[in-house]
Amino acid sequence: QVQLVESGGGLVQAGGSLRLSCAASGRTFSNLSMGWFRQAPGKERDFVAAIRWSSGTTYYADSVKGRFTISRDNAKNTVYLQMNSLKPEDAAVYYCATILWNNFAPFYWGQGTQVTVAS
Repeated sequence: QVQLVESGGGLVQAGGSLRLSCAASGRTFSNLSMGWFRQAPGKERDFVAAIRWSSGTTYYADSVKGRFTISRDNAKNTVYLQMNSLKPEDAAVYYCATILWNNFAPFYWGQGTQVTVAS
């Protein structure tokens, strides 16, 4: 069993920055991959970014490439999502998840953290 706890969401002006954190516990993570997803009201949950825990290899959705950075701290079992140049369309509930690297399919979810971007 894996427990994931997100934090760092909030209200920010367009063009601003936020850093989300996802603290993981419950098992060894060296062979896992982690992802961030987001869901806006009335929309499906979409993939945002992924990181391979062991190598640090990353992958991004086109909509956030160049603005968002996913990273991890092995010692803290924590994954981060640095979000810069935020746009109103980035507003959503952001979730972290453990994922399969080959298709980014999630299998454990956190509870989510709200990001609001004021225009």
